[in-house]
Amino acid sequence: MKYESSDRVTYIKPETVPDQLPSSIKEILNLGLTAVKQKDWLQVINSLRLLPQTKTDDQVKLLVLNWKNWQVAFDLAVTMLIQADFQHKWEITKFLPLFGENIIPPLTTLVKDENVEAEVRWFICQILGQFKSETVVLTLVELLQQTSDEELIVMAGKTLSRIGNSAIDALVKLLAQPEYRFLAVQSLSYIRTSETIEPLLKVATAPESELRSIAIRALGSFHDPRVPPILIAALQDTSSNVRKEAAIALGFRPDLCHDLNLITHLQPLLYDLNLEVCRQAAVSLGRMKQKAATTALFAALQADPTPVSLKLDLVKALGWSEISLAIDYLEQKLVNSSELVTQEIITVLGRINSQKLKHQATQVLINFWQDKNHQVFPPQIRQAIATSLGELGCQCAQQTLAQLAQDEDRKVQLHALSALKKLPC
Repeated sequence: MKYESSDRVTYIKPETVPDQLPSSIKEILNLGLTAVKQKDWLQVINSLRLLPQTKTDDQVKLLVLNWKNWQVAFDLAVTMLIQADFQHKWEITKFLPLFGENIIPPLTTLVKDENVEAEVRWFICQILGQFKSETVVLTLVELLQQTSDEELIVMAGKTLSRIGNSAIDALVKLLAQPEYRFLAVQSLSYIRTSETIEPLLKVATAPESELRSIAIRALGSFHDPRVPPILIAALQDTSSNVRKEAAIALGFRPDLCHDLNLITHLQPLLYDLNLEVCRQAAVSLGRMKQKAATTALFAALQADPTPVSLKLDLVKALGWSEISLAIDYLEQKLVNSSELVTQEIITVLGRINSQKLKHQATQVLINFWQDKNHQVFPPQIRQAIATSLGELGCQCAQQTLAQLAQDEDRKVQLHALSALKKLPC
């Protein structure tokens, strides 16, 4: 069968193996060939296990075959890997590393071939993970970029992590080679060990914005004292993607909020020219759970030039703040906002998880309902109020929900009745 690419794959014949091997080797291989024709996969693997093995200086077991017989045996194993059922694929996957590093070229060709069954490529990732080779690392990164199969993506990522430190030195050397620089940075970003921090820090100030973005995203997953200053500096990068990644990363470090004055650094990004940067800055400020961050979010929400789509994100961020001041601000915006923003505020109030704030959020919705002419509210608003009061589950909402249960709109009635059932007896 064919498993090679258009480039000829060359195998190195071990010098210690004589050209003429005992006839028993050929008999074993012939037995395997017959078993393949009969699709007797148990016999195939049993035949291959009869082939002579030796241990290297590193105590790694390898098959002892000359070049010709090595190819025949390898072809048997690959045929089984492609055609056998899952259980026998699993068995041959454990055996294939005995063929040594010469299997890397043909297997990397197979794993990148989209015409090959995803399950086979999944097993090949496992096999390649046994070899600490930069070729394997780059192949896995290419696979992550090209495939859309979720299980294959997960396996390729796990394999990269398992290879880990042994591939880092090789990848750092590749950073100096322009043709491999991008793939090397991508590879380092997938290997989440502390040894990658130093090379990624250097890439974080590279001339290429795409490389800086990858490095900042990867560095954001490390709680290392060298990283936060780089992230803060990246908030002012000329590239919007870099600013966005830095904002995302700092959002996961609320523990540094006071020491590094993160709110002051993140607030200007709420007014960034790139809307996605603004959104991520809002999310990160919401995660700070601080009054100053909440005030910054509210100021942006009140600003007339703020697009409606961003206002919706700011409302969500205020809800995530989980502090009383944020609910006060949301109450203020309920009165003079567009219907879309008003509905979002009502929905966000219904998602408040803090027990000590649920009553406050409930009272905001009740007051809003009582202060307005009920018929002014469109059905979507009335339905949202009913749903949120039910989610908050406070007994004080019973009267309001009872009124909504008599609504002229059938959907509003149903949501109100459902909400009443959620209230404590």
